[in-house]
Amino acid sequence: MATKSVAKAKKENQSFVEKSKKFFRGVWLELKKVHWPNQKQLVTYTAVVLVATVTVAALIWIVDSILSFILGFVL
Repeated sequence: MATKSVAKAKKENQSFVEKSKKFFRGVWLELKKVHWPNQKQLVTYTAVVLVATVTVAALIWIVDSILSFILGFVL
């Protein structure tokens, strides 16, 4: 009975190792398909994100200031 459980545990462990190898092989193959940006594209995309972030932050600040002024006037 103990030999069955040991054999089963070895089989499950081996199965886990094989499944892990297969998973990471698949991940590596998918990463090869990714279109990685070059340095110029990366700088451009980063600048776009920063400008958009600053713009949205400024808009939120303006709306917050207006609403705070109105609330202060009402109260």
